[in-house]
Amino acid sequence: MTLDDLDTPVLTIDLDVVDRNIRRTQEYMDRHGIAFRPHIKTHKIPAIAHRQIRAGAVGITCQKLGEAEVMAAAGIDDIFITYNLIGAAKLERLMRLCRLVRMAVVADSEDAVRGYDEATRAEGCTLRVLVEMDTGGRRAGVQSPEEAVALARRIAAAPGLVFGGLMTFPTTREAPAILAETVRQLERAGLRAEVVSGGGSGCRFHAHEHAPVNEHRAGTYVYNDRAMVAAGTDTWDDCAARVIATVVSRPTPDRMIIDGGSKTFTNDPVREGGFGYFPDYPQAVMYQMSEEHGHVDISACPRKPKIGERVVVIPNHACGITNLHDEVVVHRGGRVEGIWKVQARGLIR
Repeated sequence: MTLDDLDTPVLTIDLDVVDRNIRRTQEYMDRHGIAFRPHIKTHKIPAIAHRQIRAGAVGITCQKLGEAEVMAAAGIDDIFITYNLIGAAKLERLMRLCRLVRMAVVADSEDAVRGYDEATRAEGCTLRVLVEMDTGGRRAGVQSPEEAVALARRIAAAPGLVFGGLMTFPTTREAPAILAETVRQLERAGLRAEVVSGGGSGCRFHAHEHAPVNEHRAGTYVYNDRAMVAAGTDTWDDCAARVIATVVSRPTPDRMIIDGGSKTFTNDPVREGGFGYFPDYPQAVMYQMSEEHGHVDISACPRKPKIGERVVVIPNHACGITNLHDEVVVHRGGRVEGIWKVQARGLIR
């Protein structure tokens, strides 16, 4: 079976490109002595996580417990959840995971640390906790080195917790200086940041410039997408994830409708505009989506697609589009090798 035999719309993954992306990034990290811990939120598929581990990754990163549970059940044994886990229900699940695999989590508040402390005391286990720092991303994270040291002291004092180091996302230009100052203050306090974990696909090939960062996390790199190409980090040839759609209507000479809308594509914007890139029709702009229709302006296309023609669309955001599809069709050179379930799809808790 080839891609031409597939019904549409369908999300396809080129395994040759995936393997090349994994190898390229892992070789860079190895060359610079940086531990690599890929984020599985982009693919949500254990088979790809195992590929990343075999290539040399030290473990994986997850954002939610549901993702971690799927990966642990599939045999991944070193998992870092980069998300504050708050509440009894989540802590109970975390403790179950701790009995199965090597786990690490983050905290940016006394509330989070208290929860981890109480849970590990009740369970009689240990848990690695890294302090999450806001180094310019303006998301979660403590706001200063002093706050980080205070929280690290609290973690180190808890019988069931191990202070594991520092974590930030994204690794901004300001991050290295902030992290270095925090490491200095930790050392003066008698604490060691074993891991200083940075993150981001767009900055991954600058990780060697981010000392004291000694671990890097990236997710999108495994598939890449239009946003990564727009950032200048990767090329269209590096984009493994592509949707094949069919032109189902040509209501005007300058507009076509494809059989994928907001249930197929994400609404993430990019600078060039539109909700996807058509490699065979670069001038086409998907300017609007309804649930099952993609509205595409083809006025600037020298050659215009016909009804029934199949078109390829590179998504703006690979991570978001993965979570819209139950399965992906994996192929090499257009020949289908299998259909893989997106096993961690929709696991937002």
